[in-house]
Amino acid sequence: MSDLLYSEEEEALRAAVRDLLTDHCDTTSVLTRVESDAPHDLAAWKALADGMGLAGLLVPESRGGQGATHREAAVVLEELGRAVAPVPYLTSAVVATEALLACADGDGPLADLASGRVIGALAVGLHTAPGAGYATVRADGGALHGELTGIADAAVADVLLVPADDGGLYAVTADAVTVTPQTSLDLTRPLARVTFDAAPGRRVGDAEPAVRRALRAGAGLLASEQLGVAEWALTETVRYLKDRKQFNRPVGGFQALKHRLAQLWLEVVHLRAAARAAADALATGEDTDVSVTVAQAYAAPVAVRAAEEALQLHAGIGMTWEHPVHLRLKRAKADSIAYGTAGAHREALAELVDLRAP
Repeated sequence: MSDLLYSEEEEALRAAVRDLLTDHCDTTSVLTRVESDAPHDLAAWKALADGMGLAGLLVPESRGGQGATHREAAVVLEELGRAVAPVPYLTSAVVATEALLACADGDGPLADLASGRVIGALAVGLHTAPGAGYATVRADGGALHGELTGIADAAVADVLLVPADDGGLYAVTADAVTVTPQTSLDLTRPLARVTFDAAPGRRVGDAEPAVRRALRAGAGLLASEQLGVAEWALTETVRYLKDRKQFNRPVGGFQALKHRLAQLWLEVVHLRAAARAAADALATGEDTDVSVTVAQAYAAPVAVRAAEEALQLHAGIGMTWEHPVHLRLKRAKADSIAYGTAGAHREALAELVDLRAP
């Protein structure tokens, strides 16, 4: 059985990513971006992808990447979730990259994604669970026609990986399509509608195995992002309650609040175990489907509850726009339906372990 504890290398990676995000993704800068027409922090993305080489973590060295594993990518996503960083790491460096890794003819765009010079996005709705059906466009002699909605980070993508009705996955440059922003609860991960009007595309592989692999990796590593959100919420709430006083006593000393924090801590610890197990399973290929579904069945409710508790226990200040807790709550709520809801994953898990409802 694998050791799920963090290695020294993973902790060093965490420290480096956290230092970078401290410089680039402080609360003021993130809030300023989400209020603008350009929510993505491309400077932070360039520092992560190009400066640190993290865009190619999941790509083998023989194909132009760093040759790391999903465990290292999970550490990066924990820190990105903690900072609610508005960068397309999950959608480009994980989901789009995994789709291309499943494609025989995807080495060209894959090397570009691994270098960080190009941002990719899989043109499948963010709500789509692994193994679920998804919308496609019509392929007509290499030209694509149709419309796809709910595509995360499409606004900043340079290349879109598009499933078509002929069973193929096509690489389409962003300048060949029309991208229309859609309303999104999580302002740090905007959604968009993508319209294809005879858009030229190059077939890179078969859509079904590529999309299945990409969504499974996305769901599994999303749990690490949700862990980062939950850990931030717990840590900041404990810190605040130690400082805030009522009746000349720290609020955190009240027994009822201590019980709530203790329960939340326990749930976050369990979430860490589930997220690490999913990342390790993706890295080793052992019990991957079960580990991913377990992680997603558990992660969403915990992340949402942690953010809700943080909002409530910060009292009036937590309700203000200037306080960062609302960014975590919106990310947690949006993540709760990304790559399948917790309920959908529980149903999938019941099928996997042969414990169907009567």
